[in-house]
Amino acid sequence: MIRYAIVGIASGILFAILDALISGNPLAQRLHDVYKPMAKTSVNLLAGLVIDLAYGLVMAGAFLLLYQSLPGRAPLLRGISFALLVWFFRVVMSTLAQWMICDVPAGALLYTLFAGLVQMLLLGMLYGLALGRTL
Repeated sequence: MIRYAIVGIASGILFAILDALISGNPLAQRLHDVYKPMAKTSVNLLAGLVIDLAYGLVMAGAFLLLYQSLPGRAPLLRGISFALLVWFFRVVMSTLAQWMICDVPAGALLYTLFAGLVQMLLLGMLYGLALGRTL
């Protein structure tokens, strides 16, 4: 349980760092200019951090619940399998919905897909290496 809490909190912090890197870089800002008319002018950093910590704890728990049914023998492979599963349901489906209902440039959508894949793979590998060895 302690290992789960530590990994969950660490992955929440990793979520926050990756979100900042993914959204705060010049390329992302240029690609996401399309969202400026509806975007907030400031972000509540404390609320964002709390949300990212909650995401980390929930995702670490989901990894533990699904671990035995994930493909792969090695914990790292199971972490990657989990990452691909989460990427599909969290990033791909959301991006496809944006493509269908919003006028968003293809570059922005592709950036979202790629950045989300990198984020989920890093988190999945963390879960596999840190939590998979205990199961």
